[in-house]
Amino acid sequence: MNAELAIEASGLNKMFGPVHAVANLDLAVPRSRIYGFLGPNGSGKSTTIRMLCGLLTPSSGQISVLGHSIPRDAEALRMKVGYMTQKFSLYEDLSVHENLRFIASVYTLERRAAKAQIAESIERYRLGALVRQRAGTLSGGQKQRLALAAATLHEPQLLFLDEPTSAVDPENRRAFWESLFDLVNEGTTILVSTHYMDEAERCHALAILDRGKLVAEGSPADLSRDIDAQVILVRVNQPRRAGKVLHAQKWVRSVAQIGNELRVLIDKGHAEAAQSTRDLLGGAGFAIDNCQPALANLEDVFVAATLQGKEMRAA
Repeated sequence: MNAELAIEASGLNKMFGPVHAVANLDLAVPRSRIYGFLGPNGSGKSTTIRMLCGLLTPSSGQISVLGHSIPRDAEALRMKVGYMTQKFSLYEDLSVHENLRFIASVYTLERRAAKAQIAESIERYRLGALVRQRAGTLSGGQKQRLALAAATLHEPQLLFLDEPTSAVDPENRRAFWESLFDLVNEGTTILVSTHYMDEAERCHALAILDRGKLVAEGSPADLSRDIDAQVILVRVNQPRRAGKVLHAQKWVRSVAQIGNELRVLIDKGHAEAAQSTRDLLGGAGFAIDNCQPALANLEDVFVAATLQGKEMRAA
């Protein structure tokens, strides 16, 4: 086990009958960082998280989390990790304070320590005005803050977050991520799965999963720089029709309309991509206002990586 890594996994596989949910996955997650899982539904994100924290037994492969072999040492790991799921999993009929007291008892916190930790969490996550309110009556953002308070009540070294912001508004998502960076600054390692590109951009490093396989990994900046595609921005009259013309070309990977512009992903090896695009659309009678290369963003990386997996499966 590398002492600088919070998580190491090699050759990780999980089968559910004939379904290969996670396939030969290798991971190396540094300590005190936010490491993101990005991928479409069914890509294996939740299954991987559950294996890493000992809730699911791998079909094969090796896992080391905070120096513990998983699933063998899952019980010893329990006090060192926190886990927050997409679905609110606390007791809706209990008050905020009662839920936190119950979680403290689950983690067998000594009474004085539990009282101090609950008070600190209530202040940190702005729950003071809500302590007597039943959890089921809280708003989405309030439930999210309570769930994070519960998941970190025992001061875990490692926090697993499985799509934790899917039911909250952008303002609460931003505040939530500020709380995560506070935790990282205090030494916590965070592994988070998300569908949101703006959240993925905030991670120190990312793994993009598709059908259980790791299809890209690195920092958001590195992934954007090393994308296996070219990005061309096109401003043209009749963008919907122009997009269909582009879609029909073998050298075009994908086309997305952003307002009045088309964002076109083109094979990396295709020479003079902007000129080819201009010539194609001009020859088809479209009036082109602009056609030029652009820097890739994380959504481009995601689309290019997952499209590549689909193309390989179709071949």
